[in-house]
Amino acid sequence: MTRRRQLPLDMLALDRSIDTPLYRQLYESLRSQILDGRLAPRMRLPATRELAADLNVSRNTVIGAYDALLAEGYLESVAGSGTLVAALPQHPTRAKASRRVSPLPSLSRRGELMTTLPRDRTIPNRIAFHPGYPEIPNFPFAIWAKLVAANMRNPREDLFGYHLVAGHPRLRAALAEYLGVSRGVRCDPEQVIVVTGAQAALDLIGRTFMDPGDYFWIEDPGYHGARNAFLSAGGKAAPLPVGPGGWDIDAANPPPRLIFVTPSCQWPLGLVMPMEVRLKLLQIAERHNAWIIEDDYDSEYRFRGHPIPAMQGLDDSGRVIYVGTLSKTMFPSIRVAYIVVPSSLVEGFKTAVSISGQYPSLLLQAALADFISQGFFATHLRRMRRLYARRQREFVAMCRARLDRWLAVDEIDTGMQVMGRFKRPMDDGDVLAAAQKRGVDFSRMSTHYCYARPEHGMFLGYAGVDREQARAGVERLRLAFQDLERSRSRN
Repeated sequence: MTRRRQLPLDMLALDRSIDTPLYRQLYESLRSQILDGRLAPRMRLPATRELAADLNVSRNTVIGAYDALLAEGYLESVAGSGTLVAALPQHPTRAKASRRVSPLPSLSRRGELMTTLPRDRTIPNRIAFHPGYPEIPNFPFAIWAKLVAANMRNPREDLFGYHLVAGHPRLRAALAEYLGVSRGVRCDPEQVIVVTGAQAALDLIGRTFMDPGDYFWIEDPGYHGARNAFLSAGGKAAPLPVGPGGWDIDAANPPPRLIFVTPSCQWPLGLVMPMEVRLKLLQIAERHNAWIIEDDYDSEYRFRGHPIPAMQGLDDSGRVIYVGTLSKTMFPSIRVAYIVVPSSLVEGFKTAVSISGQYPSLLLQAALADFISQGFFATHLRRMRRLYARRQREFVAMCRARLDRWLAVDEIDTGMQVMGRFKRPMDDGDVLAAAQKRGVDFSRMSTHYCYARPEHGMFLGYAGVDREQARAGVERLRLAFQDLERSRSRN
């Protein structure tokens, strides 16, 4: 019989003030000590009744922890010997800090690429002029909560299964109707594929439409999320230059497999693609047998004139894949976007979505369908258009009044962000560092370029910032510019 060793009770940390169940705390504590080698192989643990008395817990608490450890192979139950620590092979799960360990297997080439691509990083607890960030406090959360609760109480449809991978039928129908009326998109509900956010849509499109080595045209400056998704799918990027005068389609080459554009509000310059350029791009796509990916990320917010219809509505050949999102019109964490695909691709996309697992909760989708069909979405959009139009005017006026010495900021007709151009040569990385020291964050303009010589400036989101926050943020930016001037004068 294995000689019993005493189990030190101070090694078992149980905290009754936290929400984690006591049996789980005991399990974690014992498991950690087994992996660290503090509980040696073949060591016998106290009987459940004895340990329960020592720890002043119920016997069921100890039984629950022991049973979990037995099931996972950390303990063994030996007739006549009680419960023993299992003899794990050299405790490989957790290595001592002082022990030399073998290197982990390398990532795949695609994995290495994906993990080293640039991404936007936001910083909490700053006055954040992040582009694309909507107003959150004014969203009708009380109505939203009632719709979610109503669908939970009355599951009239199959909300809890795996069957509806392309999206809830009522949501697909609501989106198709909304897109037809507001954006001029021509589609049946079956053509609408619902996914978990715009980035998931771009990832799925890249993997579905491109083979490794295929070229894709990407706006420069442009949206890194699309570029990263298509690079990760094995594509090769070719720039589609965009400047103050618009899209230079003739400068793009070689022949593409995909063409990614943001025609209704170019990211980040805020331009609207003219009709003649849209028609020419459709001709180029047909000539090269290419797909056009139209990212219509915030076209709902147009403040002067009528909304520009989507390119998809001009397309008679079915080459335009339309991508939209609810993150800008509702709130970012809702993680719902949609793809409009040709009828011939619907079944294939259903399979692709089921393989990727990129479909949102059907309960969430049912509530969304009600939110749209019952008119709450349209009401919210009207309120936000008025609010954002006012906020843009006020924000630009504040920038002109307090930052005019360093920055030129103009109003634009559409979108949730404006561009600030430096009046004298400055590095937007230096400006961002100074701003962050003052508690303000924004997006550097230069980071949106990959090929052309970058323009340095400030990409400033105003939509999700109220008047007082905007005023405080602009004042802190003024202090940041002054800090930079003092620093330069000393040097």
